[in-house]
Order: sequence, then structure tokens, then C-alpha cells
Amino acid sequence: MATLAGKTLFITGASRGIGLAIALRAARDGANVAIAAKSGVPNPKLPGTIHTAAAAVEEAGGHALALQMDIRDESAVHAAMAQAAERFGGIDILVNNASAIWLAGVEGTPMKRFDLMSQVNVRGTFLATQACLPYLKRAANPHVLMLAPPPSLDPKWFAPHTAYTIAKMGMSLCVLGMAAEFAPLGIAVNALWPRTVIATAAIAMIDGVKPEQCRTPAIVADAAHAILARPAREYSGRFAIDEDVLREAGVDDFDGYAVQPGAPLLPDLFLG
Repeated sequence: MATLAGKTLFITGASRGIGLAIALRAARDGANVAIAAKSGVPNPKLPGTIHTAAAAVEEAGGHALALQMDIRDESAVHAAMAQAAERFGGIDILVNNASAIWLAGVEGTPMKRFDLMSQVNVRGTFLATQACLPYLKRAANPHVLMLAPPPSLDPKWFAPHTAYTIAKMGMSLCVLGMAAEFAPLGIAVNALWPRTVIATAAIAMIDGVKPEQCRTPAIVADAAHAILARPAREYSGRFAIDEDVLREAGVDDFDGYAVQPGAPLLPDLFLG
């Protein structure tokens, strides 16, 4: 079985949720993980900080570096990349997980929310990838993974929350362009998206969704692991769905990923 042992991952927004789950899955292989997020101190509304995440990575068998970083700050992103590379001897994998969400129509979206989603989702993804490039060029099997949906121009995904959809599809468009641009360098660029809603803090933004209708972040983490362990030159430019990736890897029982096995699951946004 392919492993991430000895690899160094730089994961944005990794203090909780899907980002933390990906970090813990890599840690079980003995990977090095740079936990890069804003949450340096506890938030009463959101569990987890970069320090609790780093401790969990160490406990799971990996090596962690907690980096307090605002993905919107160009100098901070470059400094964090350099610190991670110095600590672990390079960076092999970048996971662009950091994302902001605000599910409202045009009238219900303050411009500060529009700006936040644009700056974190699209600009943050572009900036982090740009800053990581010098290290990825020197890596043996370099990967960039975006937590982004398959690109779509279907109005049904834009009408309810145009600003958020633009921000997420912007991440998807980064995959299209970067996968083609980096192909000669042997750097894989892929997207991963869940088939069902995942039980993270973000579900509080989706009206009517209950945790028992969701899967745990572990399914996305296992799918990410399967992608990141593949040869970079053989797998790039894909818009992968977690279930499909795991089926290809031989997994056909997903009950263990359900918050409440047997309960009906809700499909995630942007999927038919």
C-alpha cells in the first residue's frame, strides 16, 4: 500500500474539520505536517487551534509544525512556507483546504463577506500555490490538492449564493490552469470534493442540515491520501469525488464514514 511516510504536507486551514482529518491520516503514515491556520487561540464558537491540531498529529504518529498564518497575507504565507521547508527539509504536498463560506443571495451578502470569500478561497489558493512552487519543484513526487468542486456553469448553483459559488469555482479554475501549466514540471494539481455533506462547522451555514445526514471528514481524508500517494505524473487535472476515489482503491462499504449509519445522506453542494 502506498504511503506518505517521510513526506511533508503543508495544509491550509488545518486546525479543524477536513484539513485536520487529512493531516491526521498523513500522520498515521509518519508524515511531517505543517498546520497553517489563523486559529492560534481558542474560539468559543469553533473547536480546535493550530496547537491542538499539531498535538493530535504528533499523537497519531506524525511530526507537526504549528504555523499561525492568515492566508490573505502574502508575506506571512511566504514566511510560513519557508519555515516549514527549513524545519522538514522541503515541502512535497500542498493542500489548499482553507475556505470561507456564506450561503446567501446578492442582497444578503455584505461586501465584507464577498471580499473574505474571494481573498481566502481564490486568492489564498493562488497565493499558497505560488509560494509553494519553489519547494514543489524540488520534491520527488509533488502534489497540490484543492478542496474544490467540479467546475460548473449551471445557474442552479449560482442563483442561491452567487458570491460563494464564484469563490469555490475560482478554486476549481485554478486546478484547470495550474494542472496544465505545471504538467511539464511533473507537479500534480487535482481537486477533491465530497459526494455527501460532511459534518464540519460549515454545516451550520446550510439550512436544515442535521449532523446525522452527513459523513465524517475521515472519508475525504482517506480519499485525499489515495490521491496524494499516487505518482504525480500519472494523475493530474482531475476533479475527484471522494466516493469514486475510494471505490477505485477497493473500498465499497461506506457505512463506517456515516455520522449515523443507515440514516439518509444529503448530497453536497455542486453535485447533481
